[in-house]
Amino acid sequence: MVRNEKMSSAELERQRGFMNKVREINEEFYNKKGRRKKMHITTFGCQMNAHDSEKLHGMLIKMGYEPAEDEKDADFVIYNTCCVRENAENKVYGNLGYLKHQKKRNPYLKIALCGCMMQQETVLQTIKEKYRHVDIVFGTFNIYKLAELIYINHETNAPVFDIWKEHGEIVEDLPSVRHFKYKASVNIMFGCNNFCSYCIVPYVRGRERSRCSEDILDEIKALAKDGVKEVMLLGQNVNSYGKGLDENITFAQLLRKVNEIEGIERIRFMTSHPKDLSDELIYAIRDCKKVCNHIHLPVQAGNNEILMNMNRKYTKEQYLALVDKIRAEIPDIAVTTDIIVGFPGEDDACVDDTIDVINKARFNGAFTFIYSKRTGTPAASMEQVSEQDAKRNFNRVLDALNPVILQLNKEKVGKVYKVLAEDVSSDAEFITGRLEDNSLVHFRGDESMLGEMLDIKITDCKTFYLIGERI
Repeated sequence: MVRNEKMSSAELERQRGFMNKVREINEEFYNKKGRRKKMHITTFGCQMNAHDSEKLHGMLIKMGYEPAEDEKDADFVIYNTCCVRENAENKVYGNLGYLKHQKKRNPYLKIALCGCMMQQETVLQTIKEKYRHVDIVFGTFNIYKLAELIYINHETNAPVFDIWKEHGEIVEDLPSVRHFKYKASVNIMFGCNNFCSYCIVPYVRGRERSRCSEDILDEIKALAKDGVKEVMLLGQNVNSYGKGLDENITFAQLLRKVNEIEGIERIRFMTSHPKDLSDELIYAIRDCKKVCNHIHLPVQAGNNEILMNMNRKYTKEQYLALVDKIRAEIPDIAVTTDIIVGFPGEDDACVDDTIDVINKARFNGAFTFIYSKRTGTPAASMEQVSEQDAKRNFNRVLDALNPVILQLNKEKVGKVYKVLAEDVSSDAEFITGRLEDNSLVHFRGDESMLGEMLDIKITDCKTFYLIGERI
């Protein structure tokens, strides 16, 4: 996709006008009530959604809202939804039931829904029929219209549904409030063309479209000037970056350009699809000092028939050969993955193949899921695996995976690593940070360390995190 800058700039200015109008409405409320309106955002799903929520937060701040600690204290509640798994959808519906009572308590409360769930017609019908207390509904393609939708709802006092069936322009330079001052996510592309048979993302996020490299680099340079040390480049399949652009550029070439930006110390990216991970990309990870020695490479399953039915476009043997190739060029790289258990047609022997991949690939970490049937996907019409069998095999996969992860963590004990101090742990005496390979580590410290790159010696480990001390 070629960015139409003039059109995007005009739309951005139009939305800024609506932000100012909403701010005036909120100022009038403040003058009458003596308090500011408060907002609360709940985010479900992936890092794409988390990044979208940062933009929503930034826009709401521009409109004069203040953050609320909890939904019960908010005058504007927005759920940024996910539809990849049924559990996330059920949480949204459950929360909406709670908000119906909140709305009776607070007559000024407005409820908004956005994100992937809202791109499904069945969900929209459910919202209209059963959750009529919802005020604003929009999807994945038009989050930048939030202020306009709030203004329309205020003027009409009627529910507003604004769902686009396909993407429009890419609007740059939206206000954003980052969760971390020293790390940030940057969208390099949107949508997906892969159509894995279990996945609803291409239907709710649209076709692949890449941002111009100049826009991406400008955004990262601005982040670096603002104190950001680590950037995460986001795309459903970053390996496809550049296709459809007028400029001739690949993801590997983009990585090398980002690597040259002064002030940025770490570069991460996700997700990389095994079917089209090029040698050029492997060499870029190897050569670029700032690109972290970590790659997230979803395998999903280890059985070739299941992989074919998933429409993953690679075999077990090809996946393992790719992991070997990556490690041959970058011996200390961490490889993490996604695994789905209980896909239609999967039996114990198929899961044996997945366990074989775990033992041979020796993953540093994995997101493991029980298959969730998604209406509208090809897999939904296949013969489903029983919940009992799926749970049993899920536990078999964890029993194989966790000892591998623990052993790899044990190998880090006694060694010193650079760690970016990210957040205060639940135990206030400890700081949480990450190694270059994305391993989570807890070490004693205080808030003054946040954002610093520290030398941490690993003193102990658990399956899912490390324990260290500052050198």
